[in-house]
Amino acid sequence: MSKHYQIGLVVGSLRADSYNKQVAEALIKLFPSTFTFKFINISELPLYNQDADQNVPPVVSEFKSQVEQCDGIIFVTPEYNRSIPGVLKNAIDQGSRPWGSNSWNLIPAGILGVSIGNISTAIAQQHLRNSLAFLNMPTMNQPECFLKWFDGMVDEQKNFSPKSKEFMQNWVDAYVQFVEKNATH
Repeated sequence: MSKHYQIGLVVGSLRADSYNKQVAEALIKLFPSTFTFKFINISELPLYNQDADQNVPPVVSEFKSQVEQCDGIIFVTPEYNRSIPGVLKNAIDQGSRPWGSNSWNLIPAGILGVSIGNISTAIAQQHLRNSLAFLNMPTMNQPECFLKWFDGMVDEQKNFSPKSKEFMQNWVDAYVQFVEKNATH
């Protein structure tokens, strides 16, 4: 009997028509049936303030609980000003606090991102890797996935174009093996 894996998707863009959200929606269709997915909403988290550590807001407690229930997390993020979006950094900080209550600990991470720029999300992903290393999240290193958005990359049925599907399937297959090897739940 195959183990079942619950994967959380954290999209670093709040824009309704986000390219990264479109990629995340297409990505989950490439996984085997033993993997299920939950988009973890980061839009309603308050800005992290250490003063709240003594009385964690319910929205933060729910967020942390959702993260902790996952066998893996996939971060799909744009690059803002050569780094990760503030909303994603805030979510990372909220999930790691209060001190000694790191919800991200030991959850296998995958990172990818899409942008309209030629360097895609390379620098943002490196900054994200720095934070995830500190949070003790094993993070898949290869293959890397830096996507340059093009019209038609994801169709209206949330499928990758043939031009992108094989590349994305290779990433998915590697992440499946990574989670199977590293999941602690």
